Amino acid sequence: MNERPLDVLIVEDEVLLATELEFLVEEVGCHPVGMAMSSDEAMAMASDLRPDLALVDVHLRDGPTGVDVARSIHDDCGGVALFMTANVKRLPDDFAGACGVIGKPYSEHGVKTALSYLTICLREGRAPGPPPVGLELSPAYAERWGLTVLPRAS
Repeated sequence: MNERPLDVLIVEDEVLLATELEFLVEEVGCHPVGMAMSSDEAMAMASDLRPDLALVDVHLRDGPTGVDVARSIHDDCGGVALFMTANVKRLPDDFAGACGVIGKPYSEHGVKTALSYLTICLREGRAPGPPPVGLELSPAYAERWGLTVLPRAS
C-alpha cells in the first residue's frame, strides 16, 4: 500500500518550535508543506496549498488568532486543523472545527504518536482505538471516527 504522505502545514510563530515540528512531521512520514507565523500568512498558505492537516498554535504573531485560522482551514479549505497550544482552556467547545488539541508543553514522542494516530484516522475515516495520551479529540471528530464521546473536562 503506497499512499501519498499527508501534507501538513505548521502554524506556529516560535521559529524553533516550528522547525522542531517540521522535523517531527517528516519523521512520521508526513510531508511538511510550509510554516506560517501569522493568521494572514496561515490562511493564504492553507488556501494555496490545501494541506490535509494543519498544526495550529492559538497565539500567533498577530495575537490569539489561531482559532480563526483553524475555523478557516476547516470551513474554507476543507482541511483538518489540530491545535497545539498551552491555552487549551481557551478553545471553544466546538474546537473551531479542529479535530483536537495537544497541550503544550508536549514531548517529541507525544507529537509523533498523535501524528501517526491522526494519519490513520484521516486515511481510514475511523480511529484505530482511543487517542494516545496527550491528544484530546474534539467531540465532533471523536464521533466521526467511531469513538464514544465523553464530556469535555472543565
